[in-house]
Amino acid sequence: MSTTEKLTSEEQVLLKKMVSGEISLRKIEEFLGKDDSAKLRRAFLESKREVAFDHVGTYTFDVESVGKKNIENMIGAVQLPLGVAGEIQIIGDYAKGIYYLPLATTEGALVASVNRGCSIITKSGGANVRVFKNMMTRAPVFKFDNLDETKKFYDWILLPETFDKIKKAADATTRFGEFLDVCPFVSGNNIHLRLGFDTKDAMGMNMITIASEAITKMIADETGVECVSLSGNMCTDKKPSAINAILGRGKTVIAEARLESSFIKETLKCTPEAMFDVNYRKNFLGSMRAGSLGFNAHAANIVAAIFLACGQDPAHVVEGSLCVTEMDIDSDGNLVCSVTMPAVEVGTVGGGTTIATQQECLKLLGVAGAGKVPGENALALSEIVAAAVLAGEISLVAAQAAGHLARAHAQLGR
Repeated sequence: MSTTEKLTSEEQVLLKKMVSGEISLRKIEEFLGKDDSAKLRRAFLESKREVAFDHVGTYTFDVESVGKKNIENMIGAVQLPLGVAGEIQIIGDYAKGIYYLPLATTEGALVASVNRGCSIITKSGGANVRVFKNMMTRAPVFKFDNLDETKKFYDWILLPETFDKIKKAADATTRFGEFLDVCPFVSGNNIHLRLGFDTKDAMGMNMITIASEAITKMIADETGVECVSLSGNMCTDKKPSAINAILGRGKTVIAEARLESSFIKETLKCTPEAMFDVNYRKNFLGSMRAGSLGFNAHAANIVAAIFLACGQDPAHVVEGSLCVTEMDIDSDGNLVCSVTMPAVEVGTVGGGTTIATQQECLKLLGVAGAGKVPGENALALSEIVAAAVLAGEISLVAAQAAGHLARAHAQLGR
């Protein structure tokens, strides 16, 4: 049955007005609730195109909530297969214990690969994980008429009393966030201020955008200098950038595991030397020659799958791909594997984390909502993400070292 056939007489009248252009896709919510508006938009599209929405109209989340905070012009929902990998033992400052990892993906063989990596890590004593830095950034840009004005503003920004004024303006906009740092970058007669914040359990972009606007207004009042753009791309948000790879953004996390030589030979059917060689020639030499900012096998695969499952911003997979995978042979001949992730941008409150299905995945990880100590759930999630990436990296490098990659994809990925 088409969507049109399910409409009431009142909805049929509204549909005709939509088709004629009298009512827009956006304005239909002035006449109907969000669920019925979604249904009418489906009917409108079916009348305009030869398509039947037999599946996208089926969903279980709270439409009123999602329609207010997560989506505009809603017509329904798409479904992604959700798998689980684990168990994996994680030894972090915030994530401690045994975990099962929810992974949403359409790529066959991915969950199986991460699952194998989880088993390898757990049998080897677990993943040791630490967060080294925690600071989300926004970077407004200012322009000046000449170099003297540029230098004057630069010097003013670096004054301790200016820092105090910036902090006061920023912290007044949020109950939970905290202003941490300002770093000016000069290009000709332009200055980008890379502002850093602790956003606690929120990923924080909405929070720090509001705080950054308050900072630019304070600067305008103090100096007369107007902000050109609240985001000047030195943040850098949702784009591959060297600054995020070097200075970090969100959480900077490292996960490590030590695999015994005998275990690698017996279980992975290769050697520590072979895995080291693959990692060096693939993840280092290959990435370097390609001009890549990420030196890893497929970190983005795991970041994307866990982000989609847990209601994170999928565009931040870009920063998640800035991962450096290292494999070294220690003095005992064992393989020390690590992933350095300079920009893990995650939250456990707000955004997509409030959608019912995504919240269930966060509950599976024990990190749904705000932590008892503000910020600890988001920090735990960042450690879990890094451990999951480590599992994926170890599994894929081992498969390539043993010559099993094509076979796995032939069996699972077709």
